[in-house]
Amino acid sequence: MNDLFEILHEDDDLLIINKPAGLVCHPTKGDERSSLAGRLRLYRGAEQSVHLINRLDRETSGVVCVGKTDEAARELRKLWERREVEKQYWAIVHGHVAESKGTIDAPLGADDASEVAVKDCVRDDGHPSQTRYWTQWKFERDEEKFTWLRVAPVTGRKHQIRIHLQHLGHVIVGDKLYGLNESWYLKFVKDELIDADRKKLILKNQALHAHTLRFHWRTRDWEFVAEPADEFVDFIETVSESEEETYFN
Repeated sequence: MNDLFEILHEDDDLLIINKPAGLVCHPTKGDERSSLAGRLRLYRGAEQSVHLINRLDRETSGVVCVGKTDEAARELRKLWERREVEKQYWAIVHGHVAESKGTIDAPLGADDASEVAVKDCVRDDGHPSQTRYWTQWKFERDEEKFTWLRVAPVTGRKHQIRIHLQHLGHVIVGDKLYGLNESWYLKFVKDELIDADRKKLILKNQALHAHTLRFHWRTRDWEFVAEPADEFVDFIETVSESEEETYFN
């Protein structure tokens, strides 16, 4: 591992990275280390090709696929466009999810009622969107209920998992935009979160992690797994004595 990012796999055409939470994919500042694209330029050199095939929200950690050649990037993007890529995420949500597994089928579109321009929501005239989920573990800590979920988006809409879990009634721990209070996001972008806000958010970054990526490409099956950061794992493992039943479905 270098000091820029964790490399899960690298060959002449492909670079797979475990992106840390809190790092944007595309530059917003002059510092090249402040974005994944900037760090890739530092790692590869400014003259080398860098193609981000998939992107993750700033606070979402996990597997990111990078094409190192123009040809590889074109081929990989076609896999994403044809939905021939299996993606699985881990999420920690508020509350105990009742079902052991299910599919959230709810169309998504712009949230016209929100002050936040980038925010979407479930709306009848939105784009068809489906997300599958499996309950891994229901637990309690500090007298609050939580569920660890395994989540697989069928479609690939903006903020899809976060919105669908909100729609299910179980928002992601630490989600400032689709969580318990939208004003946290407005404070966050202005760097105005106070200690009381951070205490209610519980985690510094939203508890959503792109854990597994699978696809068939160039005559072989590929699978990449990124382990989440200690903060994510410790939250699941450090539970109170009123620990609930474990599920592995």
